Amino acid sequence: DPREVTNPLLGSVHDPIYQGARRDLADGAIPEPKPGLVTEAHGGILFIDEIGDMDPVLMNKLLKVLEDKRVKFDSAYYDPDDPGVPKYIKKLFEEGAPADFILVAATTRDPSELSPALRSRCAEVYFEPLTSKSIAQIVTDAAQRLDAELDPEISSLISDYSIEGRKAVGILADAFGLALYQRHKTIDVTQIQINKNDLMEVIRASRLSPYVTVKGSSQGEIGKIFGLGVSGFIGSIIEIEAVSFPAEKGKGKLRFNDTAGSMTKDSVFNAASVVRLLTGLDISDYDIHVNVVGGGKIDGPSAGVAITLAIISCLLQRPIRQDIAVTGEVSIQGKVKEVGGIFEKIYGAKQAGVSLVYVPKENEWSIPAVLDSITVKTATTVQELMEQIFLLQ
Repeated sequence: DPREVTNPLLGSVHDPIYQGARRDLADGAIPEPKPGLVTEAHGGILFIDEIGDMDPVLMNKLLKVLEDKRVKFDSAYYDPDDPGVPKYIKKLFEEGAPADFILVAATTRDPSELSPALRSRCAEVYFEPLTSKSIAQIVTDAAQRLDAELDPEISSLISDYSIEGRKAVGILADAFGLALYQRHKTIDVTQIQINKNDLMEVIRASRLSPYVTVKGSSQGEIGKIFGLGVSGFIGSIIEIEAVSFPAEKGKGKLRFNDTAGSMTKDSVFNAASVVRLLTGLDISDYDIHVNVVGGGKIDGPSAGVAITLAIISCLLQRPIRQDIAVTGEVSIQGKVKEVGGIFEKIYGAKQAGVSLVYVPKENEWSIPAVLDSITVKTATTVQELMEQIFLLQ
């Protein structure tokens, strides 16, 4: 309540004029403190869901309670010299209400959006987002509860459009409702079967877009490679492509998306030096165009290695395996340098069906101990990666 008339979390004071109170307190114009959830949780655990959406002012008050382990009450109607004030009310006003508890909170927001003061007082635990396999299993289980039969591709198709279990079940429920409406006059309603047409009708009506737009494959392509990026707590595939054409000697140009950001553009210039170092080719003799498919700004230098390999691939006409993704900053000496977000990037690679990910050797400590359906290897130099990701011609 922005007016602070009531505060169920921390507690509030009910004044006898505007909010009313018990008859005996109202007759004597005595304000009544109402302890909140923090006091009810005294000696126990208080769970707050979606704490990232809490009002900043209320958050600061909660932090004060966590420090003092007590809630203080104040009211202009309180008279400490009034003999008619009950002892428990006088005790609450003078000493406050106890609030010594363990706070457990959850949020789906990026940690950087949370109050630094809150984060400094907490131990942070991160949960791995649901994989496509997990979403498909959730959909299958939900269909059993609905007594619905699914066409073979339904579960995996829904997993392409959502990484949230609740959303996936909602899509299934909409498809079930549509199938029930369309076929209830012709078949037994206990034998509803959801087919692809039902699901696609729901997807079109809901204006849903696939979460994963790129899938890895065992084929090789020249000048195309998968990089890895992070948005919030979710990783994703970055599709990078490059083409080259012979130009008049010394007059070639290197083009790149301006919208990708200045740090990524610096990675392209670093890549140009590494290409000459490793191949002996002078890129000024070529017109080279590097493109990040889908556009958008890329913060950070982690696409440097992928850009370098894409340029080398198009210059040497060497196909790159399309079931591999790489991440890492590239130095002008051809070294693969440490980057952030390794856990999230590996998750994004799994979602896209990539089977092998290369990360910098310096990030070896960031690789999860348990990996499912994906292999993660490390690399120190671009030369090492060239020996691994290029297909034999």
